[in-house]
Amino acid sequence: MPRLSVWMIRAALLYLSAGFLFGGLMLFNKGIPVEGSLWRLLAVHIEVLLFGWMLQLAMGVAFWIAPRFSGPERYGRVRLAEIAFVLLNIGVLSSAIGQWIISQPLTAIGRVGILLAGIFFVSHIVSRIKPLSTAQVSKGA
Repeated sequence: MPRLSVWMIRAALLYLSAGFLFGGLMLFNKGIPVEGSLWRLLAVHIEVLLFGWMLQLAMGVAFWIAPRFSGPERYGRVRLAEIAFVLLNIGVLSSAIGQWIISQPLTAIGRVGILLAGIFFVSHIVSRIKPLSTAQVSKGA
C-alpha cells in the first residue's frame, strides 16, 4: 500500500474516533443532561464524519486501488494527491472549529479548502483512469 494511502486512511480513522467521541458525548448528554452547549457539537460531528472520515477514506482507497502506470512513477502526479490530503485536513479542521465557535468566515475557509482538495484529487486521479483498449480485450479472449 502506498504511503499516502496509509496516511489518508490513518487520518480517516482518527476522524472516525473523534466523530464517535462527539456523538457519544451528545448521546450521553441526551440521557443525562450535563451541559446544554454540547449540542453545538452536532455540526462538528457531521463535518468530521462526513468529510474527515468518509471522504478521506474514499480518497485513500481510490489512490491505492486506481489503475497504476507501469513506469517508475506508478501513481502518477503524487504531488497533487498530497496537496489534496493537506487541503482536506486543513479544511475539515478549520470548518469544524468554525462551526464550534460559530465563525462563518472560518467555516467558509474550511469549505473552500475541502472543495480545493476535491479538485486537486480529481485532477490527480483522472489521469490514471483509462479506457479499456481493444488490444487488452483480445489478449484476454
